[in-house]
Amino acid sequence: MNTHTVKAFGTEAPEADLKQISIERREVNAKDVEIDILYCGVCHSDIHTARNEWPGTIYPNVPGHEIVGRITKVGSGVTKFKAGDLAAVGCMVDSCRECESCKEGLEQYCENGMTGTYNAPDKHLGIQTFGGYSERVVVDEDFVLRVPENLDLAAAAPLLCAGITTYSPLRHWKVGPGKKVGIVGIGGLGHMGVKLAKAMGAHVVVITTSASKTEDAKRLGADEVILSNDEEQMKRNAGTLHFILDCVSAQHDINAYLRLLKRDGQLTLVGAPEEPLPVAPFSLIPGRKSFSGSMIGGIAETQEMLDFCGRHNITSDIELIAIQDINKAYERMLKGDVKYRFVIDMASLKNEL
Repeated sequence: MNTHTVKAFGTEAPEADLKQISIERREVNAKDVEIDILYCGVCHSDIHTARNEWPGTIYPNVPGHEIVGRITKVGSGVTKFKAGDLAAVGCMVDSCRECESCKEGLEQYCENGMTGTYNAPDKHLGIQTFGGYSERVVVDEDFVLRVPENLDLAAAAPLLCAGITTYSPLRHWKVGPGKKVGIVGIGGLGHMGVKLAKAMGAHVVVITTSASKTEDAKRLGADEVILSNDEEQMKRNAGTLHFILDCVSAQHDINAYLRLLKRDGQLTLVGAPEEPLPVAPFSLIPGRKSFSGSMIGGIAETQEMLDFCGRHNITSDIELIAIQDINKAYERMLKGDVKYRFVIDMASLKNEL
């Protein structure tokens, strides 16, 4: 297969910094589009993968799965896009398309394994996929998304992961008017959960350990804030929430949050703590409560989310950085020193020699 070389930022070992490297992209096939990447969001998964903290990283590794750009070239069989269109790519670039999940538009749960945007087997080139910390990407049109023109493109990039990761469970569990919804943790995921749940018409309650985040939670759209380290507040709010979206990736007492649920309430985890979270049986049994997990969304649902954000003018709160500052950004993310997502201005890579 014909390929061409593009500039990228990647790492060659778990302990190595990211630096400029060259990678190969395929030439467009009949169903492919080539996207000139304008912005790429920085997700915590990027750090985990670059540093092989989720074992299985193949090097060199080029992270990035929150991609917004402009189409420069389309294959002869492409019907959904044309050169010049704004486009986006999220966490997947392919799936088997034949299993039950794929046929139901739930490609993220592909039973044969969806093809991740980076560090997944590339069925075209026989190597691993390379992500959005690069000049261009070539993707099958069926896994390319449209970006509403009214959104700030840089601030829209994190919608491709943080946005859909929070939107999908909110939609699946029918969050809307008349529902009281808790969002645990105000970070890259949590701040999107607040904005989306509010736009869906829910009464939004932020649950945080930090009193200093109260003002920001209300700016984002929260109706109330509960301090989870205040026993009196937690006791007072027991049995008041229909749904809780838990966005925390650190260790925490899940039982404390389950107590906040009403009968038949649902707590869904989208954060990914490294260690198991013990669940006490009587946190669930007396109130017929449920504890579940969720990950991103299928292509159709991701497009639905982007369109919803376009109608409600929802984007992520971001700090725009140059690609040359990515290693510093990783260290700041690990300290929680960002409100609330870093996004790379990919013009900074194109300016590299």
